[in-house]
Amino acid sequence: MTGRTETIESAEQLAVAWRALVLDRDADADVRDLPGIAVRWADCRFSFYNCLTLTEPGAGAGLLAERLVQAADLMRAKKHPGLLWLFEDLLDDEARASLATAADRAGLQYAFPGTGMAGDLLPVPDPVHPDLTFVRVSTEDHLRAYADLQSRAYGFPVEEGRDGLLGSAYWKNEMYAYLGMRGDVPVACAATVEARGRLFVAFVATDPRWQRKGYGEAVTRKALHEGARATGLTRATLHATVAGAPVYPRIGFVPNSPIHFYSVKE
Repeated sequence: MTGRTETIESAEQLAVAWRALVLDRDADADVRDLPGIAVRWADCRFSFYNCLTLTEPGAGAGLLAERLVQAADLMRAKKHPGLLWLFEDLLDDEARASLATAADRAGLQYAFPGTGMAGDLLPVPDPVHPDLTFVRVSTEDHLRAYADLQSRAYGFPVEEGRDGLLGSAYWKNEMYAYLGMRGDVPVACAATVEARGRLFVAFVATDPRWQRKGYGEAVTRKALHEGARATGLTRATLHATVAGAPVYPRIGFVPNSPIHFYSVKE
């Protein structure tokens, strides 16, 4: 794949995976494909389920400015905050140069960076880590532990993570979601799910008290191994945070587009 093709793939994977996740959270969620903007907004307290992304390859500065204003207006109309995911390599050079100014004028503030990644890396071996056993998420207690790891890792109240995940049959049955257990204590988690012919990795987290021990990488490998074994898929995709970005190339992922996350100014 070319760089632009992989960036389009990365944006499409977000839209496909989040459609299922958001509609699972709320069958009446705002899931629309507008001109140039994919809306995937559950309007719940779990902000990761409140998502917009721009979708037009080769967007110029004028179109970017227009879409950012539209995105900000959509976000302001919602009850709960969320994020605009912007894949930099969808923009032309002029639009990239104008991005910071255009976002500011639209009333958006930069939140944090990310990186799209993909690779024809499956299958991967069933991982072994001397400290961990792996448990597939299949009960409400498992799902609560998974949600609480998200909250601790990303620094938001536990009630917000639970609002996104608890009660979900989709998470327990359709996703290959795993907890990394140190004894009887869940310390890391990762999930994969089929998304239009790829295995999409999502919601990787490690308890901050147990970071830098290889737990996140091990549980990600477990979710990839089991997802590939069940589906037969050979290509995987993900969107990495800064913390995860050094880990995934060791598994075989190749970075593609930088991602810029924006929230609405208060």
